[in-house]
Amino acid sequence: MSKRSFDRRSFLKLSAAGVGAGAVLQFFPSTAHANTMSGILGKRTGEAPSPFSVVQLSDSHVGFTGAPDPLGTAAFERAVEMINALSPQPDLILFTGDLTHDAEDPAEHTKRFLKFKELAGRLRVKKRFFVPGEHDAALDGGMLFREHLGETHGSFDHKGVHFVALDNVSRGKPVVGKDQLAWLRTDLARYSKETPIVVFTHRPLFDLKPEWEWFTADGDAVMNVLAPYDAVSVLYGHIHRPQHTTIANAQHHAARSLIFAFPDPATTGEKKPLPFDPAQPFRNLGVRRITDSGARLAIDDIELTKREIGGTNGVAQLLRQGELS
Repeated sequence: MSKRSFDRRSFLKLSAAGVGAGAVLQFFPSTAHANTMSGILGKRTGEAPSPFSVVQLSDSHVGFTGAPDPLGTAAFERAVEMINALSPQPDLILFTGDLTHDAEDPAEHTKRFLKFKELAGRLRVKKRFFVPGEHDAALDGGMLFREHLGETHGSFDHKGVHFVALDNVSRGKPVVGKDQLAWLRTDLARYSKETPIVVFTHRPLFDLKPEWEWFTADGDAVMNVLAPYDAVSVLYGHIHRPQHTTIANAQHHAARSLIFAFPDPATTGEKKPLPFDPAQPFRNLGVRRITDSGARLAIDDIELTKREIGGTNGVAQLLRQGELS
């Protein structure tokens, strides 16, 4: 059997379930061709595929105050509590930008980074990875982000999957840039085309809604570098709402925000945050389930409300009932 004859879904399946405002992503090899693919990918990445899960969190905007969300970090803190209640715990947590809300005063912005680190530090999962959003890095070119959280881009392997962190904000405009594109080509050249690739970044890598700043100017160039790879997943934030888009070999998934939601651009021409509802303070946060139907990934979003799920016990009960897969 030639290496190009494998169906990518025959060895890797991706499912996701929202936890509050985040998403639990579960990676596991299916039985078909699993042994053969484990051998191939194990040689390429140094680690054969095996089941694991990832949580994606995005757009906490620590330091933001006032309308449309007077609760500040309350949703972020609740999400941390819910994730800490998961059993088993996820292997990794990926933060996809706008961790802080920007501030003209570097001293004030530093305080916001420190508060973000304090809240993120409450997570039981210690393997945490970050990319910046424009609120974190556009004003100073990512200087404070690098000081507090490390480099704005990079890569790593985990259980047969190659993860790539891309920075499409710190140049002060929505671009990845030539230098990072050259780095990406070199980084990916080490891997076979069957290697599963997960990219996490802040802005969408395609023109989702350019007039709302929902795009990356050189996103096409990034996706051209990724085009030869059979299984590509792109996780992003920025748009403050769930969104799934399939383009060629790539599945693009947007995470909900941890501060407020934006409307569906298909239903309105105005980019205006959805109003805060004191009776349902975490409305538009929810449970996301992604299942592999064979032809494509199917997504079900279940709104999280006080009535449906009450805190961590409710999430644990939902997990036990098998509603998340």
